Amino acid sequence: MADHKKKESSRLTLGAMAAAGVGAVMGLRALRREKPSFHGRTVLVTGGSRGLGLEMARLFVAEGANVVLCAREQVELSRAKDELEASGGEVLAIPCDVTDRVQVEALVARVHEHFGPVDVLVNNAGTVQVGPLESMDERDFSEAMDLHFWAPLYTTLAVLPEMKQRGWGRIVNISSIGGRISVPHMLPYSASKFALVGLSDGLRAELAQDGILVTTVCPGLMRTGSPPNVVVKGDHEAEYAWFITSDSLPGLSMNSERAARKIIESCRRGDAEALLGLPAKVATLVRTLAPNLTAAVLAQITRLMPQDGNTERHWGFESETPLTRSWVTQLTRWAAQRNNELLH
Repeated sequence: MADHKKKESSRLTLGAMAAAGVGAVMGLRALRREKPSFHGRTVLVTGGSRGLGLEMARLFVAEGANVVLCAREQVELSRAKDELEASGGEVLAIPCDVTDRVQVEALVARVHEHFGPVDVLVNNAGTVQVGPLESMDERDFSEAMDLHFWAPLYTTLAVLPEMKQRGWGRIVNISSIGGRISVPHMLPYSASKFALVGLSDGLRAELAQDGILVTTVCPGLMRTGSPPNVVVKGDHEAEYAWFITSDSLPGLSMNSERAARKIIESCRRGDAEALLGLPAKVATLVRTLAPNLTAAVLAQITRLMPQDGNTERHWGFESETPLTRSWVTQLTRWAAQRNNELLH
């Protein structure tokens, strides 16, 4: 009886080892399949002339991809293109307002003529409005929705037919922790990023059957250098001060080059979601487990923030004070210099 039990135990052990071995082999094969090289692929990055878009473009170029940048500002596009070409990249820079569907379709047609069909689409173009609800108007919400919802939808619809025909494609939608938790004094931004998360998650479910993998990226604060180009309302100097200071703190914000690497690896694997930075991960978890507590904390934070309802618009670079020019914001100012963010 004891011998029979030992033999049975041995069979079970051997079976478990065999199953583990088969699982490991299958897992390795799956990883190989899901981690393609971007060498020779055509990658379209919207909002690619500066900030996070430029950081990602540098990495795609380093890997040998054909990179297409689009943005509204020709001067910024030209500077970004010159930099990337100097590093040996194959780069096409096309001025385009991605909130205009006609311009988007013309953009994709030009890319096809120059490089062929788009293999990887990165919807990165964005805008930020900072200020209390009382200072915001319909224009603020409309602009945020146009750029964070409609623009990604237009670009996605434009590249989908050829991705479906080939049975392969990657789409990366850069949302935000503001698309998981509504950040005080950034309501148009958060509302539109929530909309992008919903769109992106839905696209993932719809397109997986066609071999197209959609990744939703939700970073926390990143040191891209973008604060000088945000729209600030209400007590614009005070609002800009808290925004750029938060953006500059190493424990709270993430280095944009590191963020870009993580995004590209998530795209390579075809991940469903990428939450970037410990604060973003913790905040998302707390919001899920304790929504009432999260709402109470956010309400208390809002009470401590500037309450001026002035609706006049200012750019970040127009809202500088001695504090925002001090050593406290040095990391953000270095990032602005690196990432083509110095001039609006």
